[in-house]
Amino acid sequence: MKVDDYEVPDGLYYSREHEWMKVEVDRCRVGLTDYAQKSLHEVVFVDLPKIDASVSQAQSIGTVESVKAVADVFSPVSGEIVEVNQHLPDKPELVNQSPYGDGWVAVIRPSNLGAEIKNLLDANGYCEFLKSIIEKK
Repeated sequence: MKVDDYEVPDGLYYSREHEWMKVEVDRCRVGLTDYAQKSLHEVVFVDLPKIDASVSQAQSIGTVESVKAVADVFSPVSGEIVEVNQHLPDKPELVNQSPYGDGWVAVIRPSNLGAEIKNLLDANGYCEFLKSIIEKK
């Protein structure tokens, strides 16, 4: 799916803070949406969360720094950080080049996925959300 020049893949969940989440059995892979990475422009640094850290839904788990701004990365779900993208410290540009692929940020083992997933948007809902943001610009 697309909204203007922004890719919105089906099969993912989205936060209103512009993170995506892919459910992978008992874990959730998290990254920044195409809209987020394009808004930031050239990403130059990613501050990754700590493995084994407990996180809450909508809590900042790290930051992404670009030539334009610094933005928090918010956790779409509560749980425990079980993996981080070890390539991002040396190649932060992966966030721009492949936001839904090699540019992922962290993997979380969710603690309350069933209840918290209701707070997220599916691809259609995120597309509508993006349209409302773009119209305000």
